[in-house]
Amino acid sequence: MSRIKRSSVASTLSLTPLIDVVFLLLIFFLVTSEFEEEERRLDIVLPTATSAVPMTSKPREMVIDIDTQGELYLSGKATDLAELQILLESAVSNNPTNQTVVIRADRATAFQPVVSVMDVCNRTGVTDYSVTTKEGPES
Repeated sequence: MSRIKRSSVASTLSLTPLIDVVFLLLIFFLVTSEFEEEERRLDIVLPTATSAVPMTSKPREMVIDIDTQGELYLSGKATDLAELQILLESAVSNNPTNQTVVIRADRATAFQPVVSVMDVCNRTGVTDYSVTTKEGPES
């Protein structure tokens, strides 16, 4: 009678950690599926409204242009810093986490209007703002 030799790797392999992991995964999926069913257990007919709108409006990128004289334009309309602050505050209240602003300044303009617009962005809570540049030849 010949004996079959077991490999040394198979004899040292422990299945206990593998079984523990499988049981933990099984418990996890059982618990999460139970919570999913709990939400759908009640048959509720939701009311309808003709003027229903989402809690926050769709995020839209705001573009602020600054010409050579330092005049501000929001979406093509002339504005000043006080009005810009009011408009940005209302935009941030609609989209508190993801309101973006793009500042486009003429290269001949002074730096102060750009800094003033960036300051208004910081005061109103806009954290995602950028100043655009045009790609050109390296000098």
